[in-house]
Amino acid sequence: MRPIIYQTFPRTFSADSITCKPFGTIEENGCGKLNDYTAKTLRQIRGLGCTHIWYTGILRHATHTDYSTYGIPTQHPSIVKGRAGSPYAICDYYDIDPDLAVDVPQRMKEFDLLVVRTHRAGLKMIIDFVPNHVARQYHSIAKPIGIRDLGQDDDTTTAFALHNNFYYIPGQPFTAPASDGSEGSSAEPYHEIPARATGNDCFTPAPSICDWYETVKLNYGIDYLCGGNPQDTQLGSHDNPIPSTWHKMLDILRFWATRGIDGFRCDMAEMVPCAFWAWAISQIKSEHPGIIFIAEVYNPDLYRRFIHEGHFDYLYDKVGLYDTLRRIIGGESTSMLTHCWQATDDIAPHMLAFLENHDEQRIASSYFASDPRRALPAMLIAALMRRGPVMIYQGQTLGEPGMDTEGFSGQDGRTTIFDYWTIDTLRRWRNGGKYTPTKLTADERTLHAYYSKLLNMAGTYEAFTTGPMFDLMYANYDNPHMDTNHQFAFLRRAAGELMLVVANFEDRPVDTAVNIPAHAFTYLNIPQGPAFATDLLTDTTQTIDLLPDTTLPLTLPPLGGIVLRMEVK
Repeated sequence: MRPIIYQTFPRTFSADSITCKPFGTIEENGCGKLNDYTAKTLRQIRGLGCTHIWYTGILRHATHTDYSTYGIPTQHPSIVKGRAGSPYAICDYYDIDPDLAVDVPQRMKEFDLLVVRTHRAGLKMIIDFVPNHVARQYHSIAKPIGIRDLGQDDDTTTAFALHNNFYYIPGQPFTAPASDGSEGSSAEPYHEIPARATGNDCFTPAPSICDWYETVKLNYGIDYLCGGNPQDTQLGSHDNPIPSTWHKMLDILRFWATRGIDGFRCDMAEMVPCAFWAWAISQIKSEHPGIIFIAEVYNPDLYRRFIHEGHFDYLYDKVGLYDTLRRIIGGESTSMLTHCWQATDDIAPHMLAFLENHDEQRIASSYFASDPRRALPAMLIAALMRRGPVMIYQGQTLGEPGMDTEGFSGQDGRTTIFDYWTIDTLRRWRNGGKYTPTKLTADERTLHAYYSKLLNMAGTYEAFTTGPMFDLMYANYDNPHMDTNHQFAFLRRAAGELMLVVANFEDRPVDTAVNIPAHAFTYLNIPQGPAFATDLLTDTTQTIDLLPDTTLPLTLPPLGGIVLRMEVK
């Protein structure tokens, strides 16, 4: 199965407030719940063509909202970003975020029922694993009997010790960066002495507002202050015993794997030793065959190591495909794509394609393309050019602009992950859980239908799930009928079918002609002669002549393209 992943952020997915207050509380702005992912909601997501759903921000994390009446520790406001807090500042790896529960004491039961509903809808379930850092006031109240808390046994008098879970700055207090106070205040200052290193490898007691100051770096046995490099270190031998943190993180992975989830999206995986991943993932996969691991890795030099040694199934294709497509949407030449795919051709099935996620700016924002339609030819390429997974983010299919000023992060073209907020396009699409299109604009309905058609074909046709790809660009640079700066063409092949995909990044219709070289006929075993073709995007049909080194005339729509499926033996 080729994964087609829907990323959703439960806090905002089903929040329904018509008006929201910047830095508003949960009472003022509301919050989505796990129970809102009803059978009908999950069928809607499955109907988009998605095979997996990644529930982002499910674990309990630092927040200003007070749940102390339920026995849940409060967090100091100076080390929480936004009112709701960052979902990547985990307070308890073994607990569910109470914001997402209808009945807070039953939050784990509500999670377990969500697993059941997800599977019944025909979807596989992915959750976050955040291995590099935790909230500054991490304390597990839900850990199983016999599990020792992170930091519980640390020697805090030393900067580094192999079996410490954190790094320390002995004798120095932690100083939180100055805040404007919008997210709340406290009469009592936050105390942490000795200070612990901050999550983004900041080994000072006073991180800046731009650092991940709300988090603490976890120690996997790497002495950074003595020049240690996580990817150059091999631990686990007789002379290098396995650090305490390794065992504790493996326990966490086991805990959630046994609850029936199908995969982990591993946050900032490259900041953790590949040796740890090799050790942990191999054990989890042996106990839970079929479970998948997705790595957020941005260093191309580490790609192959994390796949072949670390046992990751998939890696973010961010600095390659995403960055390239974003530049093309911005007006640069489509010819860059050939070098882009060639750089990862040997690991192509492992590369996860996307144009939006919670970290990136929305396509429709003024910081990116301003118009969601400008990304449609790029989505054709992201979804159909390779065999790896494709991921979309909630609201992407509706053209969500992400231009609200919600709180901590301000107006930055992203949908907040730090605040309680409602996403207007999602609110109108959900329509109170009825999913009737009456509150969507005509443009939103058209965009949503386009994504649905595209994602369904990406996961259905064998040519797109497993078939080889042939880049046609080299054979068209001297073709006067094709603009190789604004169009991109390739073939995909499977038994009985040949796909010709041509993307057009111009905002006008284009009459073009694509040359299919003789080498393509040999490489893909394409029979010559007439072929019946259907454009899978428009359902229009035609008969075309498949001949080597002969141009095929085509008319391309603006900001889109064609996907011709030809029946061939």
